[in-house]
Amino acid sequence: MLTERSGRVREAHKLLRRAAREKAGLFLAEGPQAVREAVGSGDGRVVELFATATAAARWAPIVAAAEGAGVPVHPADEAALAALSETVTPQGLVAVCRSLTVDLPAALGAEPLLVAVLAEARDPGNAGTVIRCADAAGADAVVLTHGSVDPQGGKAVRASAGSVFHLPVSAGAPAADAVAALRERGLTVLAADGAGSLDLDQAEDDGLLGGPVAWLFGNEAWGLPAEVGALADHVVRVPIYGRAESLNLATAAAVCLYGSARARRRASARRPDRPPA
Repeated sequence: MLTERSGRVREAHKLLRRAAREKAGLFLAEGPQAVREAVGSGDGRVVELFATATAAARWAPIVAAAEGAGVPVHPADEAALAALSETVTPQGLVAVCRSLTVDLPAALGAEPLLVAVLAEARDPGNAGTVIRCADAAGADAVVLTHGSVDPQGGKAVRASAGSVFHLPVSAGAPAADAVAALRERGLTVLAADGAGSLDLDQAEDDGLLGGPVAWLFGNEAWGLPAEVGALADHVVRVPIYGRAESLNLATAAAVCLYGSARARRRASARRPDRPPA
């Protein structure tokens, strides 16, 4: 049984740091949900799995699926798993995974219909939640521009609830390059900003949401950088009907992404010869 002093555990522990993740091309997925989705991605993503006896028994199907996929499963004690965890109460299951971020062209593909772009997002929990929202809304990709948090950090992976394994994620491209690539693929670029001159309802009424759309979302503290907002075709605000001052980043992203997904499905429904996207 491995302990926190074991060589494999010590090497995996290094992946808690972004620099080590980038150098090794590896990251950690912690907890049953993230590990389940990593193993189930079917692309050889998982390199090895660490599990306590209690966790291996509790989530036996996940461990069995990993073993069935040829993933080495290492029994480890509680202290070893605590050394690989960033949570207060470790769940006893941590996978070492190959990096999943791809370059911008690979993430976007040829004809994306819905893309979420995070510009200088610094909160990993928000980044992971936006990835989860984008996945749920049927987005084709998520792009984190230069200066954003690492989507493969522990908190981001956990907040994504496994969605980080479901759709292409790109990180590190300058915002201007991302917008240029989106325009080359025919997407309308919309910036989400509370000070936008156009509200989301009007954007839908004007037909802006029914086609291929990319949404730009900004930083949690200071919003969308002015120079990034200036790259958009339109700056759109989520209307506030009550007394709340604003919405947080992840909530606003969910509203905007679902607004686009709903508008596109409605547009497709009006064209019976074309199936919903």
